[in-house]
Amino acid sequence: MKNAFVYNGIGLFNLFVGVLIIFPLIYALFSSFKSVSDMSTYPPKLFPSVWTTENYSSVFELAPIFRYMLNSAIVSVSGTLLRLATASLAAFSFAFYHFRGKKLLFFLILGTMMIPGEAVLVANYINVSRAGLMDTYIGMTIVYAVSASGIFIIRQHMRTLPTALHDAALIDGCSDVRFLFSIVLPCSTPVLYTVGISSVVNLWNAYLWPLMITNKQYMRTVQVGITMLSDTDNPAYHMEMAGTCFILIPSILVFLLFQRKIVSGITTGAVKS
Repeated sequence: MKNAFVYNGIGLFNLFVGVLIIFPLIYALFSSFKSVSDMSTYPPKLFPSVWTTENYSSVFELAPIFRYMLNSAIVSVSGTLLRLATASLAAFSFAFYHFRGKKLLFFLILGTMMIPGEAVLVANYINVSRAGLMDTYIGMTIVYAVSASGIFIIRQHMRTLPTALHDAALIDGCSDVRFLFSIVLPCSTPVLYTVGISSVVNLWNAYLWPLMITNKQYMRTVQVGITMLSDTDNPAYHMEMAGTCFILIPSILVFLLFQRKIVSGITTGAVKS
């Protein structure tokens, strides 16, 4: 009886925390169906007095939202593929190779995770601008090519693979490249899914770098394009809410489709450090 009471209490607490976390999304969803007068009422109301879909139609009329989504998709997918490639190669080196300064180099890579992105933002902008990559997909993607956290997560998983497997492969005449692509990467599918999906979602929601690197409207990403729906003098929060809810659909679908792979990838590699 006591255990059941504890479990029910934990369940209610988790439900309360879940509702608290998701409440901003719920408010944004209901606000996307509100009129201008409903958005300006005080105190704010959760439900609109009159439900309207004009906000969504206005978003499609005022902004090339599908072009923005295409740009974000290109940046997210290409940046994720680059991250997975560089992270897999680096993680394989740290997991199976032995060389002088290996631990120091690995700790230096982990140390970059403590450097905020804003600290290198100006330097990245200058380099990309001098290279003539403004308003290009390469310019928007190149700064996302390497992920220290991705290297760490994949390396932790690869270290769970027995080193005897590598030795046996070398004895049988299997090269390191073939061992990586034929054995290690297929065994690392869950963690690659985890790193890849989290990268896609993060790059889809990137705002500051795409804002700095793009000047042409047709090259903007969704996060930048949504903010262009209103200005300081004429705020259009109702349309911003509608646009925000619409561009959340891909992220939600990705999470729902790959939820099990994300969980299995997180737990993979948690045994051996």
